[in-house]
Amino acid sequence: MSDDFEDMGPVDYLVVEFPGSRMTGEGLPLLLDLVDKGIIRILDLLFVRKDMDGSVVVVELKDLDGDGELDLTVFEGASSGILGEDDAVEAGAALQPGSSAGILVYENVWAAPFARALRRGGAQMVAGGRIPVQALLASLDAVETATGGSDA
Repeated sequence: MSDDFEDMGPVDYLVVEFPGSRMTGEGLPLLLDLVDKGIIRILDLLFVRKDMDGSVVVVELKDLDGDGELDLTVFEGASSGILGEDDAVEAGAALQPGSSAGILVYENVWAAPFARALRRGGAQMVAGGRIPVQALLASLDAVETATGGSDA
């Protein structure tokens, strides 16, 4: 496994909430396109639902497609074992009651050659993170307000 790890790109995760458990499937073709182009590799995909009483349950993919609109069968078997029950409970804690979430763990395949080169040189990642779009927009708005909204 350590050889496999040495060849991998960085691994990230996302927890995406669907308020009211409304999933349109609009993002699925885009996710599949990222996989097909070799940009990412899905390691784990898990869906959870937070009931109105606050309990969190793992939802099977087949249970998500009750109306026949979403075709999630392509994701069946997307489980490396990285995600466990504790991850589902932790993700569920962030949800509003009556909502569902998808938890996605993926490898950034596009970055694997860069990551391998860094590892060969003895480098190691010591920090990482994401800036949420809302925080980025708020920061840009604050800068614009502070500078008087100059057009320069």
